Amino acid sequence: MPAMRTAARPATTRCLVVLLAWVGILAAITTIAQRYGFSDLAVDRAAIMHALAGDGLYAYRSPLTHLGTALPPPALFVVSPAVFLPLPLAGWLTALAGVAALGLSMIALVSPVARRYGRRPWPVVLAASALALTIEPVRAALGLGTLDLLAFGLVTADIVALRRSAWARSRAAWWPGRPASSPPRGRTPGDLLRRGWSTGAWAGLGVGLATALAVTPAFFIVYLAVTRQWRAALTATGTALSAALAAWLISPRETAAWLGEVLWRIDRTGPVDAIANQSLAGVLARIYDSATAPVLLWLSFSLLLIAVGLIRARAAHADGDEIAAFTLVGLTVAIVGPVTDTHELIWILPAVLILIDAAARRRVTSQRRPPGRRPGMTFAVAAGMTYLLFVLAPMWSLRDSFSDNSYALALILLVNALPWRPGVAPAFPINRWLGRVSPGARRKPASADLGGGGGGRSAAGSPGLVRRVGPASNRPGGPLPATAIPPPRDPGR
Repeated sequence: MPAMRTAARPATTRCLVVLLAWVGILAAITTIAQRYGFSDLAVDRAAIMHALAGDGLYAYRSPLTHLGTALPPPALFVVSPAVFLPLPLAGWLTALAGVAALGLSMIALVSPVARRYGRRPWPVVLAASALALTIEPVRAALGLGTLDLLAFGLVTADIVALRRSAWARSRAAWWPGRPASSPPRGRTPGDLLRRGWSTGAWAGLGVGLATALAVTPAFFIVYLAVTRQWRAALTATGTALSAALAAWLISPRETAAWLGEVLWRIDRTGPVDAIANQSLAGVLARIYDSATAPVLLWLSFSLLLIAVGLIRARAAHADGDEIAAFTLVGLTVAIVGPVTDTHELIWILPAVLILIDAAARRRVTSQRRPPGRRPGMTFAVAAGMTYLLFVLAPMWSLRDSFSDNSYALALILLVNALPWRPGVAPAFPINRWLGRVSPGARRKPASADLGGGGGGRSAAGSPGLVRRVGPASNRPGGPLPATAIPPPRDPGR
C-alpha cells in the first residue's frame, strides 16, 4: 500500500497543477477581457458582417475609433466564424487559442534551456508561461482578440522544424543505423507523419501561414533567403502565395482592394503618432509633434536597423543559435514597421529568455571569478529590467517622452545588443564529435593545449586533445568550437 500511494502522488500532483493552471488561465483571461473588451475582434467581426450585407469589407469604419479592419483576406477568413457567435464567446475562443499557441511555444523554447541545466522541464515551462501572461504584449493580444499569438506560434513551429532537420542530418552523419531522412518502410499516414516530424519537413510552412495572417512575418522569408535556407524560404513563399490565391478565388474584390489600397496605407491600423505605436515611425512622429513621421528620416533609420538586424541574425545563425536569429528578425520587424501596436511585440518573450540563458551560461562557464565581480550579472539585470518594463507599460500611466517611447527604445537596444549562444540551437548539420577530448586526455592537467599552438601537446609535453579534422571555423555546416557543441540530444524530446 505505501508503494501504491507513492506511485499515485506524481499523478495527483500533475492533476492538481493542471487544475490550478486552468484556473489561473481562466482568471487571467477574465481580467484581461474586462480591460480590453476584445475591441479589435469586434471591429473585424463588424467588418465581415458589413461585407456579408453587400457592402465593402474594407469600407467599414468603427463608430468609436473611425478605423476599419486591417487584416489581410486570409486572416479574415480565419476570423469569419466569429460572425455566427456572440462577441464574448468568440473573444474567449480566440484567447484560448492564443494561450494554447503561447504554451506550445514556451514548451519549444524553454524546455531545452531547462534540460540543459538539469532541471525538470514542466515546472520551468509553467513558470515561464505564467510570467509571459503578465507582460503587456500578451495581455493586449489576448484582450484585443488579435491573431499575433497564433502567428508567433506558427513561426516558432518553423524554428522547431529547422532544428529537427539539422538534427536528422547530423544524426545521419554519425549514427550507424538507418537515417531518419530515408524513405519510410510503410506508406501509411502515420509513417509519413513520423518521418515528417523526425526530419522537420514542414520548415517554412509556419512562416508562410503567419505571413498570410499578418504581413510583417514576410521578413522571416527574407531572413531565410539571406541565410541560404532555400527550401524553407521557398516553402514559406509558396504557402503565403497559395493562401493569397485561395483568398482571391473566394473573394476577388476584397483581395484586390487589400492589395491595391489597404496594404499601402501606413496608418491602416491606427494613427502613426498614437502612444500605442511603439515603432520608429511613431517615435519620430511624437518627437516632431506631427501626425506622420518624416519619411526620409524614417526610411534612412529603418534601412540601417534592417541591415543591423539581418547582419546580427545571420551571425547568430552561423554560430548555431537559430532562436536568437529569429528573435532578432522579429524585433527588427517590430521597430521598423510604420505602425506597431503593443500586441505585436510578442518577440520580446524569447529575447528575455535569451538574456536569462546567457546570464546563466556566463555564470556556469566562468571558472575564475574575480573578487567583486559576478559573471552574467549584466545579462541578468537586462532581463529583469526588460521584463519589468513590459509588465508595467509606463506609456499608459506616465506622460513624458521616455515613457511614451520606452518600448521602442528597448527594441532598438535589443536589436543592437541582444546576445546569442553559440551551438545552442543550430539549424545546420554539424559533426558533434569534432574536437572532443579523448578518454586518455581527460585525465591530463587543465593546462593542456586547446588546439592553438604546440602541435596538440600539453604544457608538460604530453599529448593533449585529439587533433581537429578540417578547418576550425564557425561557418554554417562547419565544426563548432568544442566548448559550444551541445550533447547529441534529440531536440524534440
